[in-house]
Amino acid sequence: MGRKLLLTHINVPGIQSYSVYKEQGGYRSVDKALKSMSPEDVVEEVKKSGLRGRGGAGFPTGMKWSFLAKPEGVPRYLVCNADESEPGTFKDRYLMTHIPHALIEGMIVSSYALGAHTSFIYVRGEMMPQIRILEKAIAEAKAAGYLGKNILGSGYDLELYVQPGGGAYICGEETALLESLEGKRGNPRIKPPFPAIAGLYGCPTVVNNVESIAATVPIINDGGEEYAKIGIERSTGTKLISAGGNLAKPGVYEIELGLPVEEFIYSDEYCGGIANGKKLKAVVAGGSSVPILPANLITKTIKGEARLMTYESLADGGFQSGTMMGSGGFIAFDEDQCIVRNTWNFTRFYRHESCGQCSPCREGTGWMEKVLYNIEHGRGTMNDIDLLWDIQRKIEGNTICPLGDAAAWPVAAAIRHFRDEFEWHINHAQEAQNRNYGLAHYADPLEVVTES
Repeated sequence: MGRKLLLTHINVPGIQSYSVYKEQGGYRSVDKALKSMSPEDVVEEVKKSGLRGRGGAGFPTGMKWSFLAKPEGVPRYLVCNADESEPGTFKDRYLMTHIPHALIEGMIVSSYALGAHTSFIYVRGEMMPQIRILEKAIAEAKAAGYLGKNILGSGYDLELYVQPGGGAYICGEETALLESLEGKRGNPRIKPPFPAIAGLYGCPTVVNNVESIAATVPIINDGGEEYAKIGIERSTGTKLISAGGNLAKPGVYEIELGLPVEEFIYSDEYCGGIANGKKLKAVVAGGSSVPILPANLITKTIKGEARLMTYESLADGGFQSGTMMGSGGFIAFDEDQCIVRNTWNFTRFYRHESCGQCSPCREGTGWMEKVLYNIEHGRGTMNDIDLLWDIQRKIEGNTICPLGDAAAWPVAAAIRHFRDEFEWHINHAQEAQNRNYGLAHYADPLEVVTES
């Protein structure tokens, strides 16, 4: 049984409330940090832990904090990115729904470390139930003396606010999020300057993901070195995974980094194998934006080594034969799934969510959707496959924010690994249209029973 740090008390009745959360040891990290540690000490522990951003990029959290500018007389801000909109990813929503105080506690500790006295949780606009849950949890924490003026008599002040998002996937990009938080259209900013220098309202700002911030709680409670003992090499600690698609047991799982991918898919402790006894065809390991891998490459690397649930092992082989941990949206496709149809569906999403600021993304996502539609609906030609490849190549790396890359990578990987399926659609147009193949379910099913 893998070790749990964030979901340890997930099945405790009433854990959503302050009183039960406190009884289970909640807010110990705030007591410890404010009473016996300096802000610099907290930052140092996060550095020692090796914690990497859990929102997708995997950048070392402590290092990111250390970049924060500290000019005299200028406020600093911490903003939690809870705009979880990546298809296939729902672990942050799960955490906010069931253990909201874990995020609130992490926000207090992290804000203290950064010298922020006003912090925000920017929540995806469609998550109104979670927004109400967080607002209630903040009110409970404030009533208990953990927010507001002079917290625990330490002299440290902090106000925490929940901000509904703009209902746009692009607002998950940190600078677009800051634009939206300021009341503007959520378009990404050109960097530099980076948010650590000029972020919210032009002031030094750190933007971290929900899971990243919640992970600071066990780091401060147990120490950064203890946290770093979990996992393998540069992939330390535990990770929440949103498991969906054609799995026997979809849901949210907390794994120790370093778990073999094959064990995660097939063991009864986790996903329980492929639903209905079918065979695994492919996996999107980190949300819709990362390269898809066929079954043989997701379970083993090209060297024949077992593929592990780590940042390094999943990426082994580069984009030719590897993928990314990403946001942890693990989508499994069984043997009956159509790669062309699923790729078209992803591309529809990115075309719809492009902010339109950059021509390669604005025009390119639309062209990819049209070409994939034609292939899927029996109107494609062999030249369309090369056209798709050319379009995605001209989008990648040519946009202000990573949405262009996120739209290009799935198309490139699908062609790279499943070109024969694209060719079959073109050569058997009528049969492809009549065939009853499926579209994998990779939404965010909160009703899913999660084994933890």
